Amino acid sequence: MPVKLMHFAAALFASSTLLAHAVENWPDFRGPGGDGVIAGDSDLPLEWSEEKNVSWKTEVKGRAWSTPVVWGKQVWITNATEDGKKMSAVCLDRDTGKILFDRLLFENENPEPLGNNVNGYGSPSPVIEEGRVFLHFGSYGTACLDTADGKTLWERRDLPCRHLRGPGSSPVLFGGTVILTMDGADVQYLIALDKETGKTVWRTERSTQWDDIEPDGSVKAEGDLRKAYTTPTFVEVGGKLQMISPGAKACFAYDPATGKELWMLRYDGFSNASRVIAEDGMAFINTGFGKPHLLGVRLDAEMGGDITDSHVEWDNFRRVPKRASPVVVGGRIYMVNDEGILTCLSAADGTELWSDRLRGHFSASAIAAGGRIYFFSEMGDAYVIAQGDEFELLATNHFDDGFMASPAVAGKAFFLRTKSHVYRVEEK
Repeated sequence: MPVKLMHFAAALFASSTLLAHAVENWPDFRGPGGDGVIAGDSDLPLEWSEEKNVSWKTEVKGRAWSTPVVWGKQVWITNATEDGKKMSAVCLDRDTGKILFDRLLFENENPEPLGNNVNGYGSPSPVIEEGRVFLHFGSYGTACLDTADGKTLWERRDLPCRHLRGPGSSPVLFGGTVILTMDGADVQYLIALDKETGKTVWRTERSTQWDDIEPDGSVKAEGDLRKAYTTPTFVEVGGKLQMISPGAKACFAYDPATGKELWMLRYDGFSNASRVIAEDGMAFINTGFGKPHLLGVRLDAEMGGDITDSHVEWDNFRRVPKRASPVVVGGRIYMVNDEGILTCLSAADGTELWSDRLRGHFSASAIAAGGRIYFFSEMGDAYVIAQGDEFELLATNHFDDGFMASPAVAGKAFFLRTKSHVYRVEEK
């Protein structure tokens, strides 16, 4: 069974109904496949603007960059005040955009300053299933809400992690657990919580070997080189499910049922945000800040221990994004870096097939659907290109405000979050 399909197999462990709703629901960051790819034909719009193909537009006050999640008739996002003192959950009606719930979840007396103008305090995307939505704000708190009435079923505020630049990793579901990634300047671990109760099922510390200790014994830059913002990806390797989770300085694979470490891969990057994607027996891993590399890693049953010298098939370090996740379809990887340089690589060997430039800066991850790739800029532009071995721009669309959040898709519609509004966009 191709590796890529294992994203769906992993999701099936999390929810027995997911595959039946794969087109209609967008359960987590990057969708039901965890990779931003919409399989099969697509009726998503090619063109839109403030006046065209917008079914509704709803203002959301605050500063949060989480991707909307969609289930049934609901759209959920996280939200936060700019100073991080209040963190909330917002639910909108899928058909009308009306705000159904706006629940204050957590209040913080002295949140740590972000130290940058990129992140906010509500960047992790929710994850949702029938009857429950899970909202995560890193060490500030995690809550499970009943989607019927918006009431809190359980919460955890006792999971330490100094994010230093704000939280970013999104939760994922596996079986009866919700799994959180806590890669801070001080501690780095993954933890699985029981979906019903919020109690800890397992916790695994990263086994990273650090090289940032100063002569006086202190950690360089207050641990800034130890943090990361990634979200795990599920793949099947050798008949067994693995959860691939990049951190600073190393990527790890774990058994999602127990948290046991299966293998690790060393590199120099940190502050990773891009999610791992996989296709045809390969995983594509972004090493993060510093000089970002995209590594093509062979997945096989022989993986174990340190695979740095045995399983890296290719290493591309040209025009690799620091934040946005790429998409892989039809043996090609499409990615746009922070400065707008768009590149298409061969997934087999990492060679560059073509490159071009898009106007603006980019943090949001791409979507592939119906023979097209969609890219969303921080300036509010959305570029649509054709899939293929040559660059072909099909459309340029614009909203009044920019995109930091990645897009969601459900049915024939995009659910797009700009810095100030949530939109439903579809052919009309």
